[in-house]
Amino acid sequence: MHRWLRAEGRGAVEESLHSLAALFPRGLFDDALPPLVLRHQLYSLVPARTAVDQHLNSMKEEGLVRLFQLGFDTDAFGVVFTEDYKAKVVEAVAGKESEALVRRFLDSVLTPCADISYDTVRMMQDFGFRDADITQLVGAGVLTVRDAGSWWLAVPGAGRFMKAFLRGRKAVLALIQKARYREVLLAELQSRRPPRAVRLGLPYHIHDLIGAQLVRCIPSTSGTLLRLADT
Repeated sequence: MHRWLRAEGRGAVEESLHSLAALFPRGLFDDALPPLVLRHQLYSLVPARTAVDQHLNSMKEEGLVRLFQLGFDTDAFGVVFTEDYKAKVVEAVAGKESEALVRRFLDSVLTPCADISYDTVRMMQDFGFRDADITQLVGAGVLTVRDAGSWWLAVPGAGRFMKAFLRGRKAVLALIQKARYREVLLAELQSRRPPRAVRLGLPYHIHDLIGAQLVRCIPSTSGTLLRLADT
């Protein structure tokens, strides 16, 4: 499963993003969420972090992907393909009172503006939304409050993902913590039956732990060892 892509070009980043998105368990969330990838998961496949960030930013500016602040860490960002995001947002509000407003937001804000957050000036003066409109967009889940007068772009229903993600991360870390020397062969970990808390799948979490530098990859004669980073 785990393989470093030594290339640092955009193609390597796009390939990695598609590979990680394919690991996302759509059925777990009744196919209501777009495939969510954490930015740092890309670092597990393309170790040149600066190059990853640069190419990802280019893709964001071109409108191919959107980034989201996930809340559990200031440097934790989710990445989704823009078309997947739009499709799931439209599905989420179909037939609801907020549908027309959300569609207007997608057309007039999301499409031309690659920002991950918006303030009162932009929303009201640049895009023509009123206080009541913004409140409705927050209620629809496409915005969340950042602070007084500003909002993060959001994925409707992402709270379900975050709950599963954090529980799964904790469970996989516990597996390694309990192992001798607090390390485990990658191949052995992949072959194990995951704990019940690991609902997103072991591969998804392994890329998380490596990319977030919570574990270190140690070459050995038996294969790659995953060792807790604080040991």
